[in-house]
Amino acid sequence: MFKELDPILHSQLRLAVMSLLMSVKEAEFTFIREKTNSTAGNLSVQVQKLKESGYIDVNKQFKDNYPLTTCKVTPKGIEAFENYVKALQEYLQVGK
Repeated sequence: MFKELDPILHSQLRLAVMSLLMSVKEAEFTFIREKTNSTAGNLSVQVQKLKESGYIDVNKQFKDNYPLTTCKVTPKGIEAFENYVKALQEYLQVGK
């Protein structure tokens, strides 16, 4: 009856990152950190997990001698996010 929830997305910070990235073309690491109220270290770990799962692409470069990391959701990430939301909606519909 209940579908298994994606363990990669079933983390508060990773879900917040994916939610942000679903609404923009791409986002800088600092923007994501500010919006999620996360520490740089914790966010870095969670971004790496999303990257390893193939849900986001991470681009690291330098701009004016400062590191610039941008993230964007992949087609696999879009599909995973949509499936996750659908599964949550099914959880909420039980008993109605």
